[in-house]
Amino acid sequence: MENLPVETLNEDCCHTDNNGVRKSHHSAEQKKALISRLNRIEGQVRGVKRLIEEDTYCDDVLTQISAVQSALNGLGKMLLEEHMKSCIVERIQDGDTEVIDELLVTVKRLMK
Repeated sequence: MENLPVETLNEDCCHTDNNGVRKSHHSAEQKKALISRLNRIEGQVRGVKRLIEEDTYCDDVLTQISAVQSALNGLGKMLLEEHMKSCIVERIQDGDTEVIDELLVTVKRLMK
């Protein structure tokens, strides 16, 4: 994978920093939406913990666990969409077709 100089990248893309660590840049609006969803998910997980502590009927706990999984899937889809529209498109435009294999692995992982 070719490392692009950070200063030549636009602010909506992913890049590799000088230490070889992959980074992404999300707009303030994107970050706010992602963090808002994560906060909701965090609250749902705390709710599941409370249900277990209170010996709530298993089926009710499982229903809440299903809701948490759905929320995480939604977050994953949201992030994947942004990733495809920015990082993936840019890397393909730069001639990096290896990113397609990376994307396929990611999609397979999300579909488990």
